[in-house]
Amino acid sequence: MNRLFLTLSVLMGVVVLASNYLVQFPIKYYGLEKMLTYGAFSYPIAFLITDLANRSYGKLVARKIVYIGFVIGIAITLLFSTSFTDLISVRIAIGSGTAFIIAQLLDVQIFDQLRERKWFVAPLTSSFIGSTVDTFLFFSISFYGTGIPWVTLSFGDLAVKIFVALLMLIPFWLLLGTFKSKVRYF
Repeated sequence: MNRLFLTLSVLMGVVVLASNYLVQFPIKYYGLEKMLTYGAFSYPIAFLITDLANRSYGKLVARKIVYIGFVIGIAITLLFSTSFTDLISVRIAIGSGTAFIIAQLLDVQIFDQLRERKWFVAPLTSSFIGSTVDTFLFFSISFYGTGIPWVTLSFGDLAVKIFVALLMLIPFWLLLGTFKSKVRYF
């Protein structure tokens, strides 16, 4: 489990870092620049990582992966992509960290409560609720009062995250067999 734990933790950090970078770029096709950023496509992978860890090793291991991914992602974001002279950049770092930790820990808890149901209920429900909380926390902290259309961006972002969460059910189902369940159900 140590190798898998480390791999999932590093992947979580990479997803956070990539999403923090990509959220700065609106999609400029088909009039979507006020509704959608590229970060919406990468972030749902964080829920896949958390849910696979939770299903296979339980909520305590999933939480550890969230914490390690948080530290990796935020530390690298602060060191390399945050301009401390640019308030928006600082707000993105704060918004990202706050939204990530709250949404991921919420995802872990909801998943754990629903783990006994059909295989898709826990990842779909926890990802939907986690994505909703993450999206509105991130966009309101990062962009409220800046003139950036954060409300429309958050709704567009959330729509894509929900769509990608549905798609993430495919790799979740496929990877379930490769992860040996270490959790005993009582």
